[in-house]
Amino acid sequence: MINETNGTGSVFNKPINGAGSRLISFDSIEGSDIHNLQGDDLGDIKNLMLDISTGHVAYVVLSFGGFFGLGEKLFAVPWNALTLDADQQRFTLNADKEKLKNAPGFDKDNWPDMADMDWGHQIHSYYGTKHYSETLR
Repeated sequence: MINETNGTGSVFNKPINGAGSRLISFDSIEGSDIHNLQGDDLGDIKNLMLDISTGHVAYVVLSFGGFFGLGEKLFAVPWNALTLDADQQRFTLNADKEKLKNAPGFDKDNWPDMADMDWGHQIHSYYGTKHYSETLR
């Protein structure tokens, strides 16, 4: 689970009122860069998908490719597949660009049913993570 900050109660030097060191605001995450372990830029976070029945973040929506929003592909990446690198002010995903290019994706006008458990297990399997509902037990 991502729960790190830069030690000041904020991430990326944006104040988080009342958040402490284990919480992060959506405003701090939206637009954040995601890099892989090699330092390659994989895109940026466009949205968070919250499971309203549990209150947990299930996925981030990552935008990859394209130019000014044209031709970009969106990916649901399991929240637990990311780590926060507060020193570099970005998130890290253990995947190379080729893996991301081949990942199940979607476009802005045709989103998958992210509440579908079969779809969710497929996404988590692709990224090598446990389905978020299994980590809540």
